[in-house]
Amino acid sequence: MRRTALVTGASRGIGRGIALALANAGFDIVGTATSADPAKTAAGLYEVKARAEASGVRFLPVAGDISRIDEHPRMLDEALAFAGRIDCFVRNAGIAPRVRADVLDLSPDSFDQVLGVNLRGAFFFAQAVARAMVAAGPHAPDACPPSLIFITSISARTASINRAEYCISKAGLSMAARAFAVRLAQHNINVYEIQPGIVETDMTSGVRDKYDALIGDGLLLTPRWGRPEDIGAAVVPLATGSFAYATGAVIEVGGGFGVDRL
Repeated sequence: MRRTALVTGASRGIGRGIALALANAGFDIVGTATSADPAKTAAGLYEVKARAEASGVRFLPVAGDISRIDEHPRMLDEALAFAGRIDCFVRNAGIAPRVRADVLDLSPDSFDQVLGVNLRGAFFFAQAVARAMVAAGPHAPDACPPSLIFITSISARTASINRAEYCISKAGLSMAARAFAVRLAQHNINVYEIQPGIVETDMTSGVRDKYDALIGDGLLLTPRWGRPEDIGAAVVPLATGSFAYATGAVIEVGGGFGVDRL
């Protein structure tokens, strides 16, 4: 029986890279995004659907706003009607501030918007999926354990004074991953956190010159931008049980950003 992965924010960027990597690994995919228009096949969920299905798996596009907790039951019901159970949940969907403002000028509206998606909505959608995993009961003893994989950021531990709300949301989500790891261990559900570094996506396109310069000056041990497929390559062995004895692990995929150096 083929396993199913639910990936939030699967229409572009890191989420797209993860969904395609899991499809290539043989997972059926439920991909969520704020919109899913079958007429738009050049980009978005239906572009990802076509690429995933070319790998011989099934793909269900689900539209929904993660920040709206009242939409979570319908989104999860669609996923479970498609697959029966969720074997791997990848919490990826997130937003950046619309305006990068100094921490002394950060507005309550921007704070609420970013945390509403990246932390509050993310936490409660993960909670709903975790409840469904527990209710589904245990897998066979020799089967790959279910998993929750939280995509956070190096910003969970690295302060940026012009996007403090983003860093706070990722730091909070990092702690949420730990809490879920502790709570779900008794159900043989593994939880991991992946911290991407500087990854080439739509979200980072506006600061290309800044990060080009930092990378050129030696910020990273691997002197290049990360790519969505780099994150997907890290997710697959977690989802397939290759690190089943490492629940609670935090994995940086950032080209060596976090290595202390003199």
